[in-house]
Amino acid sequence: MKYPIGNNYSVRAAAGKTPAWFIWILAVVLLVSAGVTYRVLASHLQLVVGSPIILPVSLSTFPTQISNWVGEQLHIPTTTREYMEKNFADDFLSRRYSNNTGNDWADLYVVYCSSKPAGILGHQPRVCYPGHGWIHDGTELSNFISRDGRRVPCLIHRFHKPAPIHDQIVILNFYILNGRFTTDESDFSGLLGRRPNIAGDLARYVAQVQISSVLENSVRTMAKDITDLILDYFPDENGKVRAVEYNNLKDGVLK
Repeated sequence: MKYPIGNNYSVRAAAGKTPAWFIWILAVVLLVSAGVTYRVLASHLQLVVGSPIILPVSLSTFPTQISNWVGEQLHIPTTTREYMEKNFADDFLSRRYSNNTGNDWADLYVVYCSSKPAGILGHQPRVCYPGHGWIHDGTELSNFISRDGRRVPCLIHRFHKPAPIHDQIVILNFYILNGRFTTDESDFSGLLGRRPNIAGDLARYVAQVQISSVLENSVRTMAKDITDLILDYFPDENGKVRAVEYNNLKDGVLK
């Protein structure tokens, strides 16, 4: 049935047609509602994700003396610390350990990322060190055997500073992903890894471990001596943190 031009709204509505002005108003209302909902949810998400997920045993309690290694804190600039805490770090450790049986020393850096597990992506030696003037000499996939007999995969990176400085450094790097070892960032770079840990699940995390020194033997020896203990500070695949059970740690010394 056709209606002549000039029919009023009630006639057109009865014919099942909606006026254009009503559609535009509805569209505007929906857009405004969506914007408000997004801002509310984003604000809530930021509050949740912005709060660090706390380990049962803080990395700050990690022993300063382990076997023949004695450690002291390494200063992290305030701007660097604030950047880490804002973007990926829920807890971290930075120390220099010296071996009292010789002249060996090595720097230990450990960071725990759980509220934003994939936030650590890209913060690897091959990116960070060249950004501070180091020249990359090479990287190789390797492994070492821990004191408890674990075979741990790792990457060995080598860098040097150009003349007139002539410094060199060797870095052993690996990740602990939800209780297991990996050297491959692609294991946590997908959609699941990038999703914020809104539930606050301690066992969903990425921890990065870097051990650096001037000699490869120093980083390998230290990695062998302390990796099992580092692993105890993070949830295993069942969510258990073994460091909670320690009763032989006193004054920063593991007896």
